[in-house]
This record gives sequence, C-alpha cells and structure tokens, in this order.
Amino acid sequence: MKQQEIERKFLVKGDGWRGLGKTELFRQGYIARTQDRTVRVRVAGEKGRLTIKYRGEGIARSEFEYEIPLDEAQALLDGLAPGEIIEKLRHTFTCEGSVWEVDEFLGANQGLVVAEIELESEDQPFVRPEWLGDEVSRISRYLNVELSRLPYTAWSREEKDDHGNG
Repeated sequence: MKQQEIERKFLVKGDGWRGLGKTELFRQGYIARTQDRTVRVRVAGEKGRLTIKYRGEGIARSEFEYEIPLDEAQALLDGLAPGEIIEKLRHTFTCEGSVWEVDEFLGANQGLVVAEIELESEDQPFVRPEWLGDEVSRISRYLNVELSRLPYTAWSREEKDDHGNG
C-alpha cells in the first residue's frame, strides 16, 4: 500500500510518557539502501513487514508497506549481520489528541529514545507534550537506516549533544 509519510521526530526528555498505550518489540534491518531509498524488513510482534521508502521533499517520503509471512521476515533478518539489526520497544499512545510513537532503542542504540508523530502536512499544528525534547526530523543520523550503520553508542559526545545543527 502506497502512502506519503510526513513524520516529525523528537528526542524525549523525562518519563512522562511511560505507561501510556501499548508496547511492542520491533526487530528490523535494511536489505537494500541507497541515498534516496531503502528496503526494510521488520518483525513486530507476530507480524512481518517489508517496507520500501523513497525520499521526497523536506521530511515527506513515499512509502510502500506489505505484510509478509513471519518466517520469511525472520529469515531475511537472519541474513543480516547482527550489528545491522535494530531492536527497539515501540510505545504507541494518544496524547493531547495526537497519536505518538515513542521508540526506546535497545542493543547498540541503547540510551536513545525518540518520539514520532505522523502529520498530514509538515506545518500541521499539534500540542507538544511536556516530555517532548529537541526536534531531530532533519538530522539524518537519527534515521533508523543510519542507526543501523552507525549506532548511537558509537556516537561522540558532540554528536549526542548536537541536536539542532545536523
């Protein structure tokens, strides 16, 4: 199914979001990537998904996502090097009238917590919860595809502290 994805991404501060909504373990990796597109395989709970994303204008991207058999998704992930697989707990809930996804990264990206909101347009207004930190939507190192190449635990202190100028 094709859709345009307009997603804003923020660092998370504090624990005001904890305990809201549902939590699911995600394992994902990239079986193909170029400068402007990626092919991702993901296992979320008992479902496998294959996603193709093309970079668009600004933070908008075209996205094609398909459910695939769980055993095939796991086999595709098993073909990747362990360091290329991203594991995270995704917490999904509604806050201030908007659906939020807070990703709490595990493994090589331990310590990174980001919140995402999908919007109809880049300038769509929304209420910022008190636990929302700096916006990192346009900083490429926070993209999951980049975290699979250079994990958060390998970043320098300057990279971790530089949120607005990436």
